[in-house]
Amino acid sequence: MKSFSTYRVLIVDDVKADVDVLVQSLRDEYKLSVALDGESALEIARRVKPDLILLDVQMSGMDGYEVCRRLAASEVTRGIPVILQTSLTDAEDEAQGLALGAVDYVTKPFNPTLLRARVRNHIELKRHRDDLERLVRERTLELQRTQTVMIESLGTLAECRDPETGGHIKRTQAYVKALALQLRRNPKFAAQLNDDYVELLHLSAPLHDVGKLGVRDDILFKPGKLEDSEFAQMKRHTAFGEEALRITEEKLGRSSFLSMARDIAYTHQERWDGSGYPRGLKGDEIPLSGRLMALADVYDALISKRVYKPPVPHAEAVEVIRNGAGTHFDPDLVEAFMAVCETFRNVALTYADCDEERVMLGGVSAGTMVKGRSFLVVEDQDVIREIMRSQLASAGAWVRGAADGQEAYEAYRLSPCEVVLTDIEMPRMDGYALVAAIRALPDAGGRPIVLAITARDFDMNERKARECGFDGYMLKPLELPVLEAKLAALAKKAQARSISEAGLMGKSQ
Repeated sequence: MKSFSTYRVLIVDDVKADVDVLVQSLRDEYKLSVALDGESALEIARRVKPDLILLDVQMSGMDGYEVCRRLAASEVTRGIPVILQTSLTDAEDEAQGLALGAVDYVTKPFNPTLLRARVRNHIELKRHRDDLERLVRERTLELQRTQTVMIESLGTLAECRDPETGGHIKRTQAYVKALALQLRRNPKFAAQLNDDYVELLHLSAPLHDVGKLGVRDDILFKPGKLEDSEFAQMKRHTAFGEEALRITEEKLGRSSFLSMARDIAYTHQERWDGSGYPRGLKGDEIPLSGRLMALADVYDALISKRVYKPPVPHAEAVEVIRNGAGTHFDPDLVEAFMAVCETFRNVALTYADCDEERVMLGGVSAGTMVKGRSFLVVEDQDVIREIMRSQLASAGAWVRGAADGQEAYEAYRLSPCEVVLTDIEMPRMDGYALVAAIRALPDAGGRPIVLAITARDFDMNERKARECGFDGYMLKPLELPVLEAKLAALAKKAQARSISEAGLMGKSQ
């Protein structure tokens, strides 16, 4: 358990005499930061995330109430307990502060003993809350990992009978999530495609072909075209999958996850115009999860190598999907697919099963600037993070991932790496705060290269990136050749700087 001396208190007051009293009262027990106005307080709070804030109410400029309101409005700072300090004694003033999220009040002039007791009590409460949240996160993560491994194992069991489809599960799982996230920008689907639905979709996607376990080997492995009777048997894999998952659901009780998995397994071969199987459903009769999987499954079948066909180029696969709007696929889904088809290509490249598929997808090999280097990929969107992580790993890099700046900072502090690729807008600690925190660490392991990764060109430029502490920036999706060129240019600059510094040192001697 952390000692109290490891906790940080931010003191916010525009009267220096009051600041001095607070510092004298607390400096022996806590780490302290000081801000003399509201704007500085917000910036420090975002950057260092103190464990508690002592906030004066009556300040010139931005008052304490407005600071409290802004702290509560930010994902980064809303969990920090705030004790308001004031000379006001009106109950309405106290009620206003508590309504804005403050946890307590202390009145001026300060009683040092009472002040220390109040601060200690709220630090203790925060410590218990943090420990409880950590325990819940750990237990939840353990349960999620167990569930994910079991699902993927079952899905892989269905796929592993065909050695040429090793990446199919991971590819289709990433496709449907990317497609769903794009589709929910359409007001028609926004309500249904909430975060819970998208997560269930991503989790259950690996089970779409679980019914193949019930298909005979001589049909499943046949290299040529199936006879009508054989195809009739193959089509039964949708019913086999639905039945297996229905029986499981009956034993375990009603489950949103298993219900969606059943829909996907049973309906992913249906077509928008009613010409699919097993039931010939048409249009909106097909569950949305089945329509999403249908598109993802067809794209993957096209770009994949099989014993009976070579992979087709990405552009050709895109045209097949485009031409299938209104017949094979829901037109709204095709429109969403066209907006993220490059994401599909990146996913396919990341989990390609063979070099022939990579070539047809337009992939290229990474060079020596990536191979063998250690990377930390920081991105709060797990699909994008996994794509980048896998791209780098497949090119021979050592890669770790982090879901936000705070997690990345802790990972880097414990084990520094050579290159950090970080998103800008993230919860807990954004990219700007992360690069500042990394730059503030001792350079014992060498100065890392930190590149900002953004989805929009107007969010960043080279000058702004350097001013913020980055070594540069790149656009999403990550392109390995661009990264190679960026790292090579930085290495060349570092070499030139080293030669220049050596020359200056020689002249001075």
